[in-house]
Amino acid sequence: MNKIILSLLSLAGVIASSCYQPPMDKDLSSQSEMDKVSPFHIEHDFASNGKKQTAPLQSELYTPQAISAAHFPEITDPVLTALEQQKKLLKYKKRKTSQKVGNVVVTNEQLQKTADILLNAKDGDLAEVIHQLDAHKIHGEDQRGNVHFTGYYTPVLPVSSMQSKEFPYPIYTFPQDWQGDLPTRKEIDGDLVLKGRNLELAYAKSLIDIYIMQVQGSGIVEYENGQQKLFAFTGSNRKSYASIGKYMLKKGLTTPQHVSLQFIKKYLRENPEKAHEILFSNPSYVFFKPVDSNPKGAGLVPLTKLHSIAVDTRYIPMGSILLASIPIINDKNRVISHEYRLVVAQDIGGAIKGPGHVDLYTGIGYEGRRQAGRLHHYGNLWLLLPSQETTSPALALK
Repeated sequence: MNKIILSLLSLAGVIASSCYQPPMDKDLSSQSEMDKVSPFHIEHDFASNGKKQTAPLQSELYTPQAISAAHFPEITDPVLTALEQQKKLLKYKKRKTSQKVGNVVVTNEQLQKTADILLNAKDGDLAEVIHQLDAHKIHGEDQRGNVHFTGYYTPVLPVSSMQSKEFPYPIYTFPQDWQGDLPTRKEIDGDLVLKGRNLELAYAKSLIDIYIMQVQGSGIVEYENGQQKLFAFTGSNRKSYASIGKYMLKKGLTTPQHVSLQFIKKYLRENPEKAHEILFSNPSYVFFKPVDSNPKGAGLVPLTKLHSIAVDTRYIPMGSILLASIPIINDKNRVISHEYRLVVAQDIGGAIKGPGHVDLYTGIGYEGRRQAGRLHHYGNLWLLLPSQETTSPALALK
């Protein structure tokens, strides 16, 4: 995924739900309201990574599933912000007004209506709101609904406007006048084929710092005088993304428990002679442009911390509003519960492939990095659509 990224919202109140998770795979109609919300009824029917390994197989990409007020998070201010941004995104998305995803056809009109229903729910009756929506569970990575949640963030990168011994590595903007196939990462950072074309925006201390900003899709650069600027995604070299973590695993340089960008950064700091070999194993390259705005996603709207997600739009349309069962992790990196939260599809990325993987935006700087680095676990996703506009008679069945 070539991600692009953030609204500077405060952390207080961003998580829009409780940690209690009544199971949606069961009929809740016979339960009392007390049963539905009692913490003593939490069912830990998942593995330490959050996977529900005994969940029923789904024959289609999306399966309709009944929801209740017990499943639904509170509509908080950050959620309202995310929904307002989603409406703006859908206005920008006029060229493609409908999309077939598996067994469902999703229209911009449906997505706009879903946003309106939820925006009107701030002070309303959640049960009435839910009555207006249908939930369609995506079959995930294994056709049992298990979706891999990872995190991404906006890094803050120290840079200089001038090249020096301390800041030797250029950050490039897109080479508009390039003829033929765009160069690979090795050709750009190793052979320096872009040098002398006046494409340098700033200079960083290390290639891995630039690489991390490229993987995240954007970054805030901080100059030596303290001035900050957002460097946003402005294009790529259109080469296929290859995971340097998988390369290191293949070469025996790390273990599955230690594959993270922060581990890789530490490894390359301690083994600088390996930097070119490892980084050049990924031919994909991202270019930037300086902008005067908060970080935005591929949907061209600011991202909302802990609510914006990056998706593979072949399976989850850009502009979708989804109910997510987010994995909650303890200090031993094990899932102890799941938390219902509304999320919005506002970004894409080269590493996000298929219906079983989404990336949750976790914010700016150190705290965003910390949260993103910990999240490699499983939960569920339900696409929310207006109940009166289901696209197939089969989808109306509960």
